Amino acid sequence: MPVITGEEYIKRIDALGAEVWMAGDKVKGNISEHPAFRGIIQSQAELYDLQHSNKKSMTFSSETTGNAIGLSYLIPKTRGDLERRRRMIQRWAWYSGGLMGRSPDYMNTVLAAFAASVDILDGEENCYPERLLHFYEYARERDLSFTHTFVNPQSNRSKLAFMEEDVTNARIIDRNREGLIIKGAKLLATQGGITDEMIVFSAPGAQENAHAYGFSIPSNTQGLKFVCRESFVCNGSMYDYPFSSRFEEMDTIVIFDEVLVPWKRVFLHDNIRAAAQFYVKGKFVPFTLHQIASRQIIKTELLLGIAQRIVDTIQIGEYQHVQSKIVEIMKGLEVMKALVLKAEHEAVVDASGIMVPARQPLYISVNQFQEMYPRFTEIIELLGASGMMSIPKESDFSGQLGKQLDHFLQGVDVKGTDRVALFRLAWDLTMSSFGSRQTLYERFFFGDPVRLSQTIYHMYENKNSSDLVDHFLAKKADS
Repeated sequence: MPVITGEEYIKRIDALGAEVWMAGDKVKGNISEHPAFRGIIQSQAELYDLQHSNKKSMTFSSETTGNAIGLSYLIPKTRGDLERRRRMIQRWAWYSGGLMGRSPDYMNTVLAAFAASVDILDGEENCYPERLLHFYEYARERDLSFTHTFVNPQSNRSKLAFMEEDVTNARIIDRNREGLIIKGAKLLATQGGITDEMIVFSAPGAQENAHAYGFSIPSNTQGLKFVCRESFVCNGSMYDYPFSSRFEEMDTIVIFDEVLVPWKRVFLHDNIRAAAQFYVKGKFVPFTLHQIASRQIIKTELLLGIAQRIVDTIQIGEYQHVQSKIVEIMKGLEVMKALVLKAEHEAVVDASGIMVPARQPLYISVNQFQEMYPRFTEIIELLGASGMMSIPKESDFSGQLGKQLDHFLQGVDVKGTDRVALFRLAWDLTMSSFGSRQTLYERFFFGDPVRLSQTIYHMYENKNSSDLVDHFLAKKADS
């Protein structure tokens, strides 16, 4: 079947009936109608509709079936493929202002990266590259949606934690004729319970074979439970909560209560080295970083747009410190755009004929965004100042004092109700529960920023710099 519509996505998720828990109770009925999920499921559906109605620019033709496949599933063979995929990713990101970190293209990219890396599993014990390729084709032909989990619970993060038995991390407790039996917990499945499938894989660092695996299972698999954090969707209109009402992606703890993973869904197991090499040497890092950085560019454009609109609305653009703050965001945006283009320009075709974007500029872009995003949200707060707190709700404007509020809260050539709408937009992005979660999310996207900077330090190619120093030292010796 070709790419699905939003209606088909909603029907599939409702029909799944995944086991989702919130505030101590199991979610019952159609999850698309639940207040905590209604907005994000509708937004996700609108992404599918956007893709379905723009097949020429957002899909490619399957080489096996001829079906229209979402470009986020594409395994690029040329620089043109990378550019096409980026444009599609940013088209979806534009719809949400980059606020949906787990829009379908993220995990579609992950699965495509896994499929493009199957050569690393060839000949490895307990590894099944043919199953992974088969599943990749199965998923893309059905336009499946995914969440994923690979982070271990924070029970013990000390350097010597590996010396103690891990009784919390999801692990293999049995292997039988039907498949693997998994028991334990994992963090932190964003959109858990509202996707067709969940991909589970081991990040580097597993100390036991029981913790080394990779597989995908339907979200309604027996024994699989998604435990939600508190919802950041508030009671109110889209005027009151313009972002959180639409783009609040629930984060969940995943409990595996002796979950059976059928062998046909197991891609690797009981092989620590293969699990680590698949992550480190495979195409997961460059492909996903390319998707992340492309989305973050759009999110930065949203931040810049809101900041500049605040400046214009209350006429503070003449002040030098205000201009300097806006330019901070501008510089960050342009640097990120340049780094993504550099990664595409320096992409190379590997031995398997796949065009792989350069990792170095993408690592730097994502690591830089981890540092910049909290500063950019702070800039919006500094520019908005008291206006970030003077934000009555829509009901206040329609109430008895509405006309007075409209007058006293006006901006330059802007009615009070419109000025407050802008400031509620800024508040929801930076200061609400939803906004605070966005900041935390971007601080740690793709891992601890300190560790990521260490990776950059060790991988950075500085031969030219070293050669330049040698050049001048040689001149000194000659003299």
